Amino acid sequence: MGTYTLFVGQIFNGFSVASLFVLAALGLALSFGLMRVINMAHGEMLMLGGYLAYLTLLVVPGPFGILVAMPVAFIGAALVGAVIESTVIRRLSSRPLDTLLATWGVSLILQQAARNIFGAIGVGVTAPEWLNHSFRVESGLLAGLNLPATRIFILAVAIVVLAGLGLLMAKTRIGLLVRAVNQDRFMAGASGINVRQVDLAVFCLGAGIAGLAGVVLALLGPVTPNVGQTYIIPAFLVVILGGLGSLVGTTIASVMVGLFSALVQIFVDVSMSQVLLLLFVIAFIQFRPQGVIAVRSRALD
Repeated sequence: MGTYTLFVGQIFNGFSVASLFVLAALGLALSFGLMRVINMAHGEMLMLGGYLAYLTLLVVPGPFGILVAMPVAFIGAALVGAVIESTVIRRLSSRPLDTLLATWGVSLILQQAARNIFGAIGVGVTAPEWLNHSFRVESGLLAGLNLPATRIFILAVAIVVLAGLGLLMAKTRIGLLVRAVNQDRFMAGASGINVRQVDLAVFCLGAGIAGLAGVVLALLGPVTPNVGQTYIIPAFLVVILGGLGSLVGTTIASVMVGLFSALVQIFVDVSMSQVLLLLFVIAFIQFRPQGVIAVRSRALD
């Protein structure tokens, strides 16, 4: 494999990792942008999505089982998110530290529940045949380049989710209400908007997207009770780097983090690349503390 092929392959891997990061981080960006709440149980929504995909494939085997698992995981994670929001976050939303600790406790409960039900080793989700192959370049400048169909599928899912979320926020009434509450929560409430319902809808949407991320993540490796914790820290880094509450900034930051991690791994191992990524984020925040895109609202001011 030539140097050019290796470089292009790592760029593709960077975008693939970025697609996972953006799916994992969108829910955090939505909940913090609107509610100013840090949800430490967000990673467990990814875990839940992976386990729901596993259960769905037991009931609906075959080449299109994974397509059925995606809406099932979205709805299941959204329903669990609704329970968390209505029982924990709504009661503690005015106390951010208490909310952080409470959602951390919820994450531990969900991890232990998954460990008791499915075991500590984890379960596997087998990719269907139409995803279980690679596109290989046999000749030319990129000879030897492999593009796994699973990674391409994950990229496509991320693009569809981003496009759908953008249309939802820009073209629908719920998007208008979300933007109004985000800009000025108290004035939106005084204008007759049911702020609590908007909070619930956005939190469920973010949890559902995380569940969807869990499905595509399950195609790359086993689903374990701790799988969500693997991605929650990079997701927090992406949200901070992108600008708290900015969906566009979160997307750009995901690409930055994914490409940085993939390209650095050409020269160093995975552990060292994580250290360099953290140093990169710290240095970036020092020069631009508001993140990639600064979000202006009365609540953040």
